[in-house]
Amino acid sequence: MYDTGQKTVSLSRRFGEAGRPCVLIVMGVSGCGKSTLAQLMAERMAWPLIEGDDLHPPANIARMSNGIPLTDTDRTPWLDLIAGRIQSWRDAGQCGIVTCSSLKRSYRRQIGSDSADVCFVYLKGSREDIMPRLYQRTGHFMPVAMLDSQFATLEEPDMHEEVVMVLDVNAPQEHLAERACAHLTQFSL
Repeated sequence: MYDTGQKTVSLSRRFGEAGRPCVLIVMGVSGCGKSTLAQLMAERMAWPLIEGDDLHPPANIARMSNGIPLTDTDRTPWLDLIAGRIQSWRDAGQCGIVTCSSLKRSYRRQIGSDSADVCFVYLKGSREDIMPRLYQRTGHFMPVAMLDSQFATLEEPDMHEEVVMVLDVNAPQEHLAERACAHLTQFSL
């Protein structure tokens, strides 16, 4: 059982500098709980949600399904699609949530990390925390064996340079959504 009195949320130095972020990118390795947390937050905040995995081209899904890690070249069109969706929200003055592994800083830059109104919600956990979740998950194209390549690629967000909210994957998802939304609602739009 997780002790909800433990610190479950850490905020970067840049978090909130320009007020409340308007776009949230729920990030982390496969199996960390991105989709579940994003759905809970979208319901609480009444913001639209885009599941980043749905934007992968079929070739990327085929590669990952066969245990072949994506290259930067494979990811570029996918990240461009996500960046386009984020920019359309921003252009329309809308808020939204998208799930995207965002494993490297260059990927985060590509989809919006240079904007203070884009916040990365990083579900942080160890291989030991996340592996059991992957064994329980059904109906997803990413095989369990790919987790090691995800951790090998992961560049954790910079708590001084990026707009980041770090959440402990060991906390219950409902608790994480509640705490994350509480931090966001302290800012006015």
